[in-house]
Amino acid sequence: MKLERRHAWALLAIAAWNVVTYAQFTRALATTEEDRPVGYYVAHTVLIVVNLVIAVVLARWGTQALRAARADRADRADRADRADSTDTGRDLTRR
Repeated sequence: MKLERRHAWALLAIAAWNVVTYAQFTRALATTEEDRPVGYYVAHTVLIVVNLVIAVVLARWGTQALRAARADRADRADRADRADSTDTGRDLTRR
């Protein structure tokens, strides 16, 4: 499957959103003054870690897709330049 630039940017945006929201969630969990059972903190810590891992995976996919799109665009431009340079050598007045 080939991802386009817009897909790559969407993956990066989702990854950033996960990091921002779970950083705030972590801060709120750490500063809570409520008396909660240990299981509550363990479960929420696991959720935070899993979501941050998901954010890293999405960010990696997004950056790989952007690099691939950039390389594809450069390849197409290079092929177009080569095609233009071969066209200039032809005599266009004859048919």
